[in-house]
Amino acid sequence: MEKHSFGLEPITCHAWNKNRTQVAVSANSQEVDIYEKKGTSWNKKYTLGEHTQRVTSIDWAANSNRIVTCGSDRNAYVWSLNGNDEWKPSLVILRINRAATCVRWSPKENKFAVGSGARLVSICYFEDDNDWWVSKHIKKPIRSTVTTLDWHPNNMLLACGSTDFKVRVFSAYVKDIETKPSSNTWGTKMPFGVCLKEFGGGGGWVHSVSFDKIGDRLAWCGHDSTLTVVNGASDFALGHCVMKTLPCLTLQWMGPSTIIAAGHDCELMRFRVDDKTKITFEGKVSVAQKKSAGTVSAMAMFKNLDKRATADDDSKKASVHQNSINQLFIHTGEKEAIAKLSSVGMDGQMVIWNQSSLEASLGNMKI
Repeated sequence: MEKHSFGLEPITCHAWNKNRTQVAVSANSQEVDIYEKKGTSWNKKYTLGEHTQRVTSIDWAANSNRIVTCGSDRNAYVWSLNGNDEWKPSLVILRINRAATCVRWSPKENKFAVGSGARLVSICYFEDDNDWWVSKHIKKPIRSTVTTLDWHPNNMLLACGSTDFKVRVFSAYVKDIETKPSSNTWGTKMPFGVCLKEFGGGGGWVHSVSFDKIGDRLAWCGHDSTLTVVNGASDFALGHCVMKTLPCLTLQWMGPSTIIAAGHDCELMRFRVDDKTKITFEGKVSVAQKKSAGTVSAMAMFKNLDKRATADDDSKKASVHQNSINQLFIHTGEKEAIAKLSSVGMDGQMVIWNQSSLEASLGNMKI
């Protein structure tokens, strides 16, 4: 496990380049800082500063080496590295009147999706004739802010979760730039914008959605502290798990039957999904922090509280992250076999978890 700090400000979102030598981070501001690893430390190399309000999401295309960002200013930009070693932005015509909330490149990197508070998803692609990025809207039947997105491996389908407690799977096929898709588990006829499936997200906002590596199963977590999985290959059987924790904000498939989720509890949690879509909570996987020996007087405790609980090790949480975890990102490997995960949180830290540390820490936790 590696722990890195980029200051005191909360980290809203982050994304890695292809070889994981650079990471783009937005610390709850209108700027995106790109850090490059030198030995064991991270040095700031670039600052992307086109947004006028807080950046809400970042994604870095591995093969084309383009970064896409979106923000509360209702804009999205595609950043490309020019011959002078400078990142230059290209404006995206989103045509929205509310904040952009999330953005994701498609697997083939020929388009990307932007969710927003305008109750729609913008599917954006490059138009050669005008030399800019244009968008097509997916609107119905979305009735509230889109909070999370994930692409199906076939590059044609898009899952989105929103604050109307729903998870939907849409066709995002753009006939101008790609060939007609073939039928799959989720549907046969797939004209642009059609809602193929809709699922109730429970009793809370949907915070994160994720397809598995094959694309037959879709998982999501909600603000009612639930984790749900639907299996399209098994007649859309639903598995549901109510967590005895605070809500999770982010999740990732970590293999064909394992999900890692994290959120307001400040720790990573591991779940097992069997062939019948039954979800089992296996335990928390964060490494406990060592506390100093000895007792603390009542007076010392009050003094620490007065200092915002930062003066003494005994005031810290028994977890690596000291505040909510906002995002999990695949560092090494693919969804069917992840070797490393990275997490960022409200405490301004980025933590890189390797497979061995996750398994070792899991064995010491009580379920």
